[in-house]
Amino acid sequence: MSRYRGPKLKISRRLGPLPGLTTKKSRKINRPGKDGNSPDNSKKLTEYGIRLEEKQKLKFNYGLTESQLFRYVKEARRRKGVTGLILLQLLEMRLDTLCFTLGFAKSIPQARQLVNHGHITVNGKVISIPSFQCRLNDIISVKEKNTSKTLVTNNIKNNQVKELPYNLKFNESKLEATVLDYCDRDDVHLKLDELLVIEYYSRR
Repeated sequence: MSRYRGPKLKISRRLGPLPGLTTKKSRKINRPGKDGNSPDNSKKLTEYGIRLEEKQKLKFNYGLTESQLFRYVKEARRRKGVTGLILLQLLEMRLDTLCFTLGFAKSIPQARQLVNHGHITVNGKVISIPSFQCRLNDIISVKEKNTSKTLVTNNIKNNQVKELPYNLKFNESKLEATVLDYCDRDDVHLKLDELLVIEYYSRR
């Protein structure tokens, strides 16, 4: 199944705010579709429907395909600890997600494009794979090229990230960040119940 490239506001209207997908807000309040515009918009979801929506939040927020998300869930199950938290930590350690968190881009799709075009380095090497899994003490920086530095500097000014999570240390003058630790649950601003995502995949 390919990555979603359709209207982003339609997804955020259905699933709620997804900070990684888009910063724009729709003027429409109702959910998309025929049922969303009906007077009786209090239709209850089934238990499966609730779990499906939580899974869709992760999928669309981080820009994943179905098979990619399932692989992350399997990896989270394999590791020791709280499976839901480990899943979020794996997603937050993706290179494109870290670039978004650092303010290099206004959304994860834009951060993915930044990585794809070779503007970002990890430990001094250009990495053009958005799903690259960063590790502790990795140094994420901008390529030593004027176009790359100008692009990222402008994005940082426009995005105005208020406060970085404690697990990242950022040197703005060098445009360089160090991964100190894995993130906490409170550092993930996406509103969802990750336990329901694990339950959704429990039968697979």
